[in-house]
Amino acid sequence: MKAKITEIFSSIQGEGLYVGQAQTFVRFYDCNLSCSFCDEHKKKKFEEYTPGELISAVINENKKVISLTGGEPLLYSDFLKEVLPELKEKGFSLYLETNGVLKNKLLEIIDFLDIISMDIKLPSSAGCQALWKAHSDFLKEAIAKEVFVKSVITNKTSLADIKKAVSVIEKIDRDIFFILQPVTVNNRIQKINQAEEFLSAACSRLKNVRLIPQVHKILGVK
Repeated sequence: MKAKITEIFSSIQGEGLYVGQAQTFVRFYDCNLSCSFCDEHKKKKFEEYTPGELISAVINENKKVISLTGGEPLLYSDFLKEVLPELKEKGFSLYLETNGVLKNKLLEIIDFLDIISMDIKLPSSAGCQALWKAHSDFLKEAIAKEVFVKSVITNKTSLADIKKAVSVIEKIDRDIFFILQPVTVNNRIQKINQAEEFLSAACSRLKNVRLIPQVHKILGVK
């Protein structure tokens, strides 16, 4: 069994609630979605790793937190079932970054995860079909772990989509953190004209809302 890996590297977490934390990133190749702001489809190169090879690689990076990112890591759930138990036994904390629609894949590995960073894809931002039910079903399972939700916002984002995302979260738990992340275009964080309005709408119904850009882009690191 092998997985396609775009890169393995150590840096700081640049998104969400764990901004600034030192992590080892395992970036999996390919995704089941195609968001307009994502550059994943441009990545053509990857290396194939066996479970043993991947475990050795992340151990050599010598960071206690491993971020499974992509692409979409849950496309490799069978592979991860071979890797994650051993990493947990070795004392690593496992952090999943996911597009938040593959509920059944999540359930295959959720017992080994510590933190789930889940996207809610806003149709007006991502240019994709509405995935509200899939996101809701996913979050209902992810809540068994420490979870927060992140949505990328652009100047095409609609207030209606923000309110719908808030509704999905609110119905499950108003305490879940909701991160609004301004889109980065050509390594520059975009000024979002309605950011304050989006933040206000979310804060009116959820207890924990933050506006956090991609800090690693500001610092000029991976």
